[in-house]
Amino acid sequence: MNAPVSSLSQRAALQDRTDEAALPTPEALRHDVSLASPLAGRIRQQRQAIRDILAGRDDRLLVVVGPCSIHDPDAALDYARRLAELAPRIDDRILPVMRVYVEKPRTTVGWKGLAYDPDLDGRGDMARGLAMSRRLMRDIAELGLPVATELLQPMLAAYLDDLLSWVAIGARTTESQLHRELASGLEAVVGFKNATNGDLGVALDAMHAARHPHQHFAMAPDGSPVVRETAGNSHTHVVLRGGHGEPNYRAPRVAASRRALADAGFLPRLMVDCSHANARKDHRRQSEVMLDVLGQRLAGDDALIGLMLESHIHEGKQSLEPGPLRYGVSVTDACIGWETTEHLLLTAAERLRREL
Repeated sequence: MNAPVSSLSQRAALQDRTDEAALPTPEALRHDVSLASPLAGRIRQQRQAIRDILAGRDDRLLVVVGPCSIHDPDAALDYARRLAELAPRIDDRILPVMRVYVEKPRTTVGWKGLAYDPDLDGRGDMARGLAMSRRLMRDIAELGLPVATELLQPMLAAYLDDLLSWVAIGARTTESQLHRELASGLEAVVGFKNATNGDLGVALDAMHAARHPHQHFAMAPDGSPVVRETAGNSHTHVVLRGGHGEPNYRAPRVAASRRALADAGFLPRLMVDCSHANARKDHRRQSEVMLDVLGQRLAGDDALIGLMLESHIHEGKQSLEPGPLRYGVSVTDACIGWETTEHLLLTAAERLRREL
C-alpha cells in the first residue's frame, strides 16, 4: 500500500482535482468483475444457510468475523485464507462469515473506507475503490466464505449486493428510511443494530419496514435513475451493540430484547456485537463478551443465534500518519489478533459440541 500523505498534501490534492469524476455503472463493473455461475449458486446456498439459522432449522452459531475495516486487500485475503482453512474444523457448530467492510461511518470526518479512498491519501479515487472492493469480495467468496459488509451509501449496493450473504445496517442508519427501503430489496440477510443510545425500538421499526414492499428512488444497472419496487425482506434480525458506553449483551438485557421482539411479532433472534459499547471500546474485552454470550446460549437461550467479532491478523490499531503501515493491523477500530480469534472459534465450537 502507498503510505498516506500529510494533511497539507491532502489539501493540495483536493484543490487540484475537478469537482466531479466519472464512475463506472454497476452493469459495467459487474461485467469487468463477474461472477461465474457456480459461485453465484454457492452464494445463494450461503444465504439460505444463514436464513435457516434465523428460522431455527440450523442450530449452528452464526459468527461474523474479520477486520473492522479493509484498507489493504492483500492482508484481507491473507486473513480470508486463514479463516477458510479454519472453517472445516468448526463448521459443524459454527457458520463463519467474513466481515469485508469497505465503508466506514464517521462521527465527524476521517478515512471513509476502501471504496472511497483506496490509496489512503485523500484523493478519493472511488472508481478504483469500487473495483478493488468488488474484486476483493469476489476473491474471498471464491475461497468458500460467505461475505458480510455494512451498507452505508445506498448507491454502493448495486455494485456489490450480488456478492453479499449478510448485511449490517449500522447504529447511525437503522433509523434511515433509505436504508430500510434498501434492506427490503436485498437477497442477503440483514442485521439492524440498535441505536447508539442503546434504543432497541428503532431496530424493531426497521425490521417492520424492511419486511414490507416499497417503491423508492434507485439506480438501474446501466446507471439511470429508476423507481424500484421491492418485495420486502423477512430475513432480518437485531444486532445488540450496546449504547452510550453501556453493554446490552448480559442475560437480563438479552431477555428484555427477546421479549420486545416477541411483543412486536417477531421470532426472537439476536446477534451480539462483541465490540463497540459491549466491549466498552476495549477490543481485548471481546473475548469476555463472546464467552458470556456463549454461556447464555449453552444454558438454553436459543434466541442468541450469532456473534460479531472485530479481528485482524495482528492485534490493535494504527494511525493513518505519514510513514509505512504495519501489515495486518487495523486503521480504524482496534481488533483482536488472529491467534486469539482462532482460539475463540475453536473453543466455541468444542463447547457447542458438548451440548449435543
